[in-house]
Amino acid sequence: MTAAVTQRCLLLSQSLLLRSRSMISKQTPLRTLRGQRHTACGFSRTFSSSTGTLRSEDKVTVHFINRDGEKITTEGKIGDSLLDVVVNKNLDIDGFGACEGTLACSTCHLIFDENIFKQLDPITDEEMDMLDLAYGLTETSRLGCQICLSKSMNGMTVSVPEGVADVRQAADMGSSPS
Repeated sequence: MTAAVTQRCLLLSQSLLLRSRSMISKQTPLRTLRGQRHTACGFSRTFSSSTGTLRSEDKVTVHFINRDGEKITTEGKIGDSLLDVVVNKNLDIDGFGACEGTLACSTCHLIFDENIFKQLDPITDEEMDMLDLAYGLTETSRLGCQICLSKSMNGMTVSVPEGVADVRQAADMGSSPS
């Protein structure tokens, strides 16, 4: 190999390494020693069994329309993601949040009313990639793990699509003996 080719390969490797480090620090939820993870909503504790009392001004009412049409009404803390609400309130939404909010699946796919959808933060490329795998995708679809509750969302209704795309199920089906 010539010196120019070697130098070019070295620069490309360094560039890829820096880019991958940047992507990891920006995109991947990070686990900490205290059971917290970095999410689109900042640091939050998930899968908690505590039921601390929230002041009414710190809470938002959310109505979920489940796959079977059942309406589930609950409250969440401002700043929590919709995935956090489902998990912390132990809502009966089958398969919801399989990747625990790491943007590795689309099981927390939700459909929003147009007026709420317009208020949401812009969608990231990573979320869009996962939504591409979701069943029942609509113009107002988003992933619940990426939506942080705010006071303006109080009383909103979100719908859980009828189908769910869970790559873990596909992998299990592919590995089962015939």
